[in-house]
Amino acid sequence: MKDIQGEAKNVRKLLEGEKYSIDYYQREYKWGEKQIRELIEDLTQAFLEEHDPTHERRAVMGYGHYFLGSIIISSKDNLRFIVDGQQRLTSLTLLLIYLHNLQREMKAASSVEKMIFSEQFGEKTFNLHVDERIPCMEALFEQQLFDDIGQTESVQNILARYRDIETCFPVELTKESLPYFADWLKENVHLVEITAYSDDDAYTIFETMNDRGLSLSPVDMLKGYLLANISDPEKRDAANVLWKRRVAELAEVGKDVDADFFKAWLRGQFAESIRERRKGAKPEDFDRIGTEFHRWVKDNQKRLQLNGSASFVRFLESDFNFYSRQYLRLMEAAAHLTPGLEHVFYNAQLGFTSQYQVLLAPLVPGDSDDVVARKFRLVARYLDILLNRRIWNWHSIGFSTMQYAMFLLLREIRRKPVAELARLLHARLSAPGEQTFTTNARFYMHVLNRENIRLMLARMTDYLECASGMTSRYVEYVTAAGVKRYEVEHIWANKFERHTDEFSHPQDFAEYRNRIGDLLLLPKSFNASYGALPYEEKVTHYDSQNLLARSLNALAYDHNPGFLRFIQQSGLDFKPFAHFVKADLDARQALYTQLAERVWDPAQLLQEVAE
Repeated sequence: MKDIQGEAKNVRKLLEGEKYSIDYYQREYKWGEKQIRELIEDLTQAFLEEHDPTHERRAVMGYGHYFLGSIIISSKDNLRFIVDGQQRLTSLTLLLIYLHNLQREMKAASSVEKMIFSEQFGEKTFNLHVDERIPCMEALFEQQLFDDIGQTESVQNILARYRDIETCFPVELTKESLPYFADWLKENVHLVEITAYSDDDAYTIFETMNDRGLSLSPVDMLKGYLLANISDPEKRDAANVLWKRRVAELAEVGKDVDADFFKAWLRGQFAESIRERRKGAKPEDFDRIGTEFHRWVKDNQKRLQLNGSASFVRFLESDFNFYSRQYLRLMEAAAHLTPGLEHVFYNAQLGFTSQYQVLLAPLVPGDSDDVVARKFRLVARYLDILLNRRIWNWHSIGFSTMQYAMFLLLREIRRKPVAELARLLHARLSAPGEQTFTTNARFYMHVLNRENIRLMLARMTDYLECASGMTSRYVEYVTAAGVKRYEVEHIWANKFERHTDEFSHPQDFAEYRNRIGDLLLLPKSFNASYGALPYEEKVTHYDSQNLLARSLNALAYDHNPGFLRFIQQSGLDFKPFAHFVKADLDARQALYTQLAERVWDPAQLLQEVAE
């Protein structure tokens, strides 16, 4: 090998003023929602463990450091090509673009722009430079819409992961703490850059780092510990067969799903403590299960009632067998809209990965499939109502924000029977002071909640149509890609000059225009064709769209008995508008609030028990 260099760098030194390329034969950017959420959660949690809002900004220098792994570079022809690490560097660039846009929203100077762009010969170019990605990266940087239909897998994933960052980034870091987090990310997050001066050497390093030796995973180590404590050879062999079959089924669902199952099961059924959010606090049950569940099991034999060979057989043949089957059932419901478990799918669409540990908490190995399904429905519906109420009231549903609340919830509902579970969850949502949809009359769309509002509008539209006797089209509305893409569209065109009789300043108009009462879920092609038209012309075209859009047009109320029956039974104030002025938007805002209260009504929890 020729000279090889290895250097530890923080994010600023790695990216500021440097240029990286990716060879044409490299694989696509493939990170999924799970990977980007884990990255954001790991980084923000590490920062929040150190951060105190009373700190001066320079105190960040003393915060803990975070190691993000290594990247391998092939330096040739005065260019630097990424051999290993493009997934992390692409994701890191997306996070930096997001932070840059947040700073711009706050009208603050960007402290991260130099790690995204650099200038040479008067021309700005991305520091991670891949020709096919430039248009979509520029659109994200400029906060413009970009149509990914017909684009490469990398471009589609880049856009999807940026939306995930918007959804999961903690709200508490988007305000006063934002510059602190940006400083910490730049200066205290480190990678090791390994540089070789030929492709052959770079790939040899890559293979050496990834192929030599076979490290046992926590799942493998847990298996070894459990099986080693079964003294009967026949029972041990049977348990091994069960383990291998079930872990293989989990692995078919996706990478690391087997480990995710053990974390969800053990947290849901056994976690009794959680780390305090202060510097120096030690990890407790909830935290240790998340990082070293194999060791936690070994250290908690007594709590798990593992006190002899027969108990280890029971733990595998009964408990592991039961909970892993139910977890697979949840994975299927999260991936595909499943009758009776629809709310698991809805929560998954919101990216709420914490739901699985809570869904497993009330189960008991003796529960029948029907009882399991009813418990799933109750908990998933409760989470659905809670999450959408939080979104409506501008609260984060990110992992770091919700972690403690979910820990308290799973401990409270653990192994509860159906009737008691329903009453308990209903009481939580009906408690005095609990925020509902009526507590925020001004709910509007901003840069952080666009995707969540898209999902809300899909639910409200689907609810209205199903209640009016139509077939559900929810999956069509939320499909991530396809010929017919649905997006959030405004009823008012972005034309301040048409509204000067009611608004004296463009900013006031923009705030009102983004209120949910001015929003619809429509195909992207609709906005391209009709979006800029005055309302009086555009409303005629609404009659060919979904029922929530059609309800603006008087024709929707002719020869539509299902819709008219729903209006009469619900008492909701649906009515057409020949014109759409400020007072009409206010009326529509109130209507959407009432509709949301029906879609996410806590009384549905008690109906599950009454049926």
